[in-house]
Amino acid sequence: MTQEYIRTAANDLLQGLVDLGIEYLFCNLGTDHAPLIEEMAHWREQGRAFPKLILCPHENTAVHMAGGYAVATGRGQAVLVHVDAGTANAAMGLHNLCRTRIPVLLIAGRAPMSTFDDATGGRDTYVHFIQEPFDQASVVRPYVKWEYNLAWPSMAHEVVSRAGAVMQSDPTGPVYLTLPREVLAAPVDAASVGAFGHQNHLPVKAQGADPSAVRAIAEQLMRSENPMLVTAYAGRNHQAPALIEKLAILCGMRVCEFNSIYMNIRRDSPYFAGYNPAAFTEQADFGLLVDVDVPWIPKTTRVNPNAYWAQLDVDAIKRDIPMWGFPLNARIEGDSVRLITQLIEIIEASATPAFKTKAAARALALQAAHAQNRHRAASLAQAPGVVNAINPHYLCAAIGQQIRLQDMVLNEAIRNTMAVFEQIPREVPGSLMGLSGGGLGFSAGTALGMKLAQADNRVIHFVGDGSFYFSNPSSVYAVASQYGLPILTVLLDNGGWSAVKESTLRMYPQGQAKGTNQFASDLGYPTDFAAIAEAAGAHGERLVDPAHVEAAIARCLAALDAGRSALLHVRITPL
Repeated sequence: MTQEYIRTAANDLLQGLVDLGIEYLFCNLGTDHAPLIEEMAHWREQGRAFPKLILCPHENTAVHMAGGYAVATGRGQAVLVHVDAGTANAAMGLHNLCRTRIPVLLIAGRAPMSTFDDATGGRDTYVHFIQEPFDQASVVRPYVKWEYNLAWPSMAHEVVSRAGAVMQSDPTGPVYLTLPREVLAAPVDAASVGAFGHQNHLPVKAQGADPSAVRAIAEQLMRSENPMLVTAYAGRNHQAPALIEKLAILCGMRVCEFNSIYMNIRRDSPYFAGYNPAAFTEQADFGLLVDVDVPWIPKTTRVNPNAYWAQLDVDAIKRDIPMWGFPLNARIEGDSVRLITQLIEIIEASATPAFKTKAAARALALQAAHAQNRHRAASLAQAPGVVNAINPHYLCAAIGQQIRLQDMVLNEAIRNTMAVFEQIPREVPGSLMGLSGGGLGFSAGTALGMKLAQADNRVIHFVGDGSFYFSNPSSVYAVASQYGLPILTVLLDNGGWSAVKESTLRMYPQGQAKGTNQFASDLGYPTDFAAIAEAAGAHGERLVDPAHVEAAIARCLAALDAGRSALLHVRITPL
């Protein structure tokens, strides 16, 4: 006989998620989620809709999927993980979300508190004793904007409202909520529930700025002789690339990216000056930093001491970076699209014939430099390489010729990042995403989330062999198969972690490690990565001969278009 239904905090939590507009719960569940599982069963029986569950066999898959979906849609999603152990497994992914400013609500269970009484949900198994840390939230506190423990059942709905407002406020980012089992299972008296719903918990969105502050920057820009702009994540807003190019055209200004997270300007734009701002900072007399966390590496970069530098950023103070120091004469926090629009309007209204002539002359020089950069990139892709050492530039150029401009490309190639950036044309806003954090393995789960949000688009992620291990591939391909989310993995196998070797050589260019060629970075395992994908029903392909590059790419894309995930394991130039 079915028990009489009693409204609990689990009901109010689910209702809060529905009201917030959460479409998916990316889940790796544990013993602490029994009240939610029971409540979902009641809702199914009652015909009530709640967020769809996506079961992920690893927490980082869940976190990165939620992040990918949020990037693709602009709507933050929710993740359910188990107590402290699940939180710890999710921490790396949460680090990446923090550094990329992606809104996600991470919900973790808490070990039950009651031991001897009859409280529903009290401790009833061994793990309830050993999964109670002194400070569970400390595991992820550096990576979240807000954390809270649901301590009272009647607050469940309002707590979700608060979480949604914080994560969706600029700068957006992840938040963390913990749910004790007894609280979730506790009855809720409707009369004790507050009247404040989502409509009363509004996110705060970045705006423009005082016109006088923007005008001061515009005047400096118009007086300059050699201006430059550096950005990394302005392109998260799909309006930004066109506006950045418009500003560049108007002022005859080069645009550089450093550690690109999104496409911030068309790669074919003659004003795009590449990925090394340090090549121009010594000569620049004006610089504009737009949505960029690290514009260059100060230790290896010379900067004109007389230059004027201005910053336009949704996160100007860099709240989550303990120490941040770059030359600034003006700093404005706000929405870069609105700020650049203001800047353009002021310059258009103030531009003199002399300024226009000066900008046009600079444009000619930038066009010539861009053509040289394109020629240099093309030359890097000419040599195919040899067996077991395929040239990554050649490979990426071949992939670039076979994919569509609207296909989504995720770049986690690390050592071969430039091969992906320089050889694969990206012109469509939102068609490129790179790694902003230091947590390896982000691209696979993120690709799944993007595919979930954009069913009609191909999603292709590039990953090194060292990063691939961190992506929990068995989890990724299991989810891809179960939920019909085909993605293409291009695995660039150079036999190890080149970042470790290169870091050692930077510090000790003539050291003992170099002399003995011992860098503790050589993986060297004869792993058949393609077989890992095949085990979950994906198409796997191992590519060692440059003569077979085009055909292998075509087969993988054909599998993708037929609804199967594919993994192309490529032996590239060794580390």
